[in-house]
Amino acid sequence: MAAMAACTVSTAVVSNARLATKEHGAASSSSCRSVVSFGAQPASLWKTFGVSKTQGKGVVMMAKKEINESLLTPRFYTTDFEEMEQLFNQDINKNLNQAEFDALLQEFKTDYNQTHFVRNAEFKEAASKIQGPMRQIFVEFLERSCTAEFSGFLLYKELGRRLKKTNPVVAEIFTLMSRDEARHAGFLNKGLSDFGLALDLGFLTKARKYTFFKPKFIFYATYLSEKIGYWRYISIYRHLKENPEFQCYPIFKYFENWCQDENRHGDFFSALMKAQPQFLNDWKAKLWSRFFCLSVYITMYLNDTQRNDFYQGIGLDTKKFDMHVIIETNRTTARIFPAVPDVESPEFQRKLDRMVEYNQALIKIGESDAPGALKNLQKIPIIAQFAAEVLAMFLMKPVESGSLDFVDFEPQVVY
Repeated sequence: MAAMAACTVSTAVVSNARLATKEHGAASSSSCRSVVSFGAQPASLWKTFGVSKTQGKGVVMMAKKEINESLLTPRFYTTDFEEMEQLFNQDINKNLNQAEFDALLQEFKTDYNQTHFVRNAEFKEAASKIQGPMRQIFVEFLERSCTAEFSGFLLYKELGRRLKKTNPVVAEIFTLMSRDEARHAGFLNKGLSDFGLALDLGFLTKARKYTFFKPKFIFYATYLSEKIGYWRYISIYRHLKENPEFQCYPIFKYFENWCQDENRHGDFFSALMKAQPQFLNDWKAKLWSRFFCLSVYITMYLNDTQRNDFYQGIGLDTKKFDMHVIIETNRTTARIFPAVPDVESPEFQRKLDRMVEYNQALIKIGESDAPGALKNLQKIPIIAQFAAEVLAMFLMKPVESGSLDFVDFEPQVVY
């Protein structure tokens, strides 16, 4: 699910949406076994999990006994799999367009990227040349990206297993998407080995708390995650193709084909929502659509502006890049969501920039040496201003969009 938070698609990423969720422990219930990360990733997973020093050619990951569950640690989300089974039961839901799902299945079976993710000697050589602060920035980029991709693998794999009897075609598509996500996560984790590190994904799976999302929220958030991932990947690829002097690590050369996995995944979730018109055709759907769009856009903008060094390192202006991705994602999303924010209004970015200022003020307070009680008092007025800005953005006149009168599905490559 590729939303790489920071250069993360993962996209990615709707940490503000956690306001609408309730958390479950790792042993919640049998229907909550699979998880997916939509939230912001940590400043450094190594600080959370602990990493031993590399010995020889080996790469070892050591887990700490206790995990810091801060707002910056990865968030994993689970859903009601029994409701999912009902939604895709052909005897119950007559809106399912099996012909469309059959066409999508053939797309996934083709596996266009089966031989795409093949490394070469250029990786280690490039990693050895990245030194100083930029080296740590790349480590954080790879770890956030790997975590997001791996969490998508877990969710899709479980959905593929659970829906096998209810709807074999949809189940197989989920299984094939889990194949894509596993391939992405493995490729990224192998990239970490170029820097002498590796994520312990098994430990990551078992040690996190899970946050519950209803199926319709999974659809909204994951569709956005995949589509915003597509626009991030293809935009970075195009930029570096035009400006090869900033091509400092070869993973970016893989983004052109990689982003098509994200695009296909998003198209599948679009088809899933079309099969559930109740998620798209009333006033509540309009409110939730706008909420999830804003959650994703705000989270990405705040995360990325904290990582200006990364984007400057590959020759990008962070805010211009983010606004380009937001506008293109919003235009794509408007084809399916019944309402989207007016992100092309100048006031939209002005509000985002004010949120960045408030966020930076909160970070500064958090890093100060003041007593905890005083910090909390200092944060109250800033949090209130931040919340007011978010509310004002939500109340901006939306763009009415989407349609249930869709054209027949025709698989296509989008560039």
